Amino acid sequence: MLQAMNTGHEGSMSTLHANSPRDALNRLETMVMMAGIELPVKAIREYISSALRLIVHLARFKDGTRRISHITEVTGMEGDLISLQDVFRFEYLGGTDGDGKVNGAIRPTGIRPMFADRLVELGVALPRTAFDRIPQGFAGR
Repeated sequence: MLQAMNTGHEGSMSTLHANSPRDALNRLETMVMMAGIELPVKAIREYISSALRLIVHLARFKDGTRRISHITEVTGMEGDLISLQDVFRFEYLGGTDGDGKVNGAIRPTGIRPMFADRLVELGVALPRTAFDRIPQGFAGR
């Protein structure tokens, strides 16, 4: 999978089980090491950071539903660590609704991702406000 992603197969997608976006990177790193490839950890991390652009993390909430909890951009390497930034994150608004579902929504963090310009090049026209932070509790979007 990583080899395909690093050889120009743009748009690749895969899944793995993890508790957070950071945990997903740790698990992927572990899977590469378990494959028996003798590479230093830093090289594995560089390979992963060049292959991945986005992590979409789903979590099971206390009401039993699975929802997107994070949309996280992989921004590269900082020293020996893969650098991440949350572009969207689930914000819990407290309690449950009339159907017993957790109150909350996926909201932009206010960070404009590095891939936003690439989307425009590909013809995906998002309003400039698509990544603007929404005040907590504001239901207007």
